[in-house]
Amino acid sequence: MAIEKFTKLTSGGVPVNIENIDTDQIIPARFLKAVERQGFGDNLFRDWRYDKAGEPVASFPLNDPKYKGKILFAGKNFGCGSSREHAAWALYDYGFRVVVSSFFADIFRNNALNCGLLPLRVSEKFLADAFATIAADPAAQFEVDLEAQTIVNLTTGAKEAFEIDGYKKECLMNGYDDVDYLLSIRPEIEAYEQKNA
Repeated sequence: MAIEKFTKLTSGGVPVNIENIDTDQIIPARFLKAVERQGFGDNLFRDWRYDKAGEPVASFPLNDPKYKGKILFAGKNFGCGSSREHAAWALYDYGFRVVVSSFFADIFRNNALNCGLLPLRVSEKFLADAFATIAADPAAQFEVDLEAQTIVNLTTGAKEAFEIDGYKKECLMNGYDDVDYLLSIRPEIEAYEQKNA
């Protein structure tokens, strides 16, 4: 799956206001049979999106047509649990490009960045205000500017800066995974090898 370049995104938000969402809730273990990144989005939050008969749970935000967008707002401690990269793959494959939370598990955060998904950490106040904004207006828009490292609630004007590793920022902005990045600097690598042969 190719990684999309990411510079700036203006989008609605999908609220899943639950804390401690672990990777097994994001993508249950029984769906981890594939080794490619594609196809996992169909089973994102499978046990919350569908009942035991396989029918959509109307009250779950991903099944509610009033919530649309490429930004998932989630409760504190998102992506805890096992280290499976499939959790990040499922979110990206479903169509999310940003996950906003007040805290991420470290391994999930790294897996997300490696597949082109931006895990954006904000203060608990900003997150609570975002949930309130979406509850009042499900069509509310948010702007994520990766170059400036800011997120803005376009309804309230609230703005926060976020941190990101410089290397991962460059990869996201160029649509690179680690191999793509190495290929992008191949001339410099070859020049170094020739100089130091």
